[in-house]
Amino acid sequence: MTTAPASDSPASRPTRTDPVLDRLAQVYPALFGSEPKPLKRGIFEDLLQRHAGDGWTSDALKATLRQHTRSTRYLNAVASGQARHDLDGTPVEMVAPEQRFHALVEVHRRRQARAPRDLTPQLKRRIAQIFEASGLGVEAFSVLVNGRDEALNQLTREVIEATNAQQAREAAWLRAFEAGTAPLETFAAAHGMPAQQARDALDRAKSRRAAAHQRQAGVVNTVSTPV
Repeated sequence: MTTAPASDSPASRPTRTDPVLDRLAQVYPALFGSEPKPLKRGIFEDLLQRHAGDGWTSDALKATLRQHTRSTRYLNAVASGQARHDLDGTPVEMVAPEQRFHALVEVHRRRQARAPRDLTPQLKRRIAQIFEASGLGVEAFSVLVNGRDEALNQLTREVIEATNAQQAREAAWLRAFEAGTAPLETFAAAHGMPAQQARDALDRAKSRRAAAHQRQAGVVNTVSTPV
């Protein structure tokens, strides 16, 4: 007897009980399959228009999308930093920092409820990544993500303040390195770091500077382009 490939086994496929979601996964596997992507805002209206003759009611589709977007798999996709996609699979906009943050927190809470160990260190690392990717300052980011959970607010504040301070140190190191003539090894030794650690820190600072310039250019272009 021939054994089916593992990828085709029932255990490897997501369990579904919603026929509308099953159909969406068949038609749009990249969006609604086992590794979903964040959906563009207004996807409900897009689906209604494209599938007007498929017999889906507005209420049924709305309930399906609510179920899908509350799933852990979908929240993971939102928290990951992927772009939002339209029905054709085209990236159309980035997920807002606060949406990434709240998706991450919900996934963490679900996993922590089942995990035998404390997952807070992983949560802190992911919060730092979201903060850094946002390009926002400590205060602006805090305003966006603060909620009713004061313990989470405090943890978030500590993480982003520490991340901000590290970014400032690395930016200062980059300015000093570029202003001087010493080779990397000498510069690293003068700052009490191994050469590879110094190289990584300078590379991160360069990447952040380039990203900041791109964001600034985007703002300038937006302002200067006639409506």
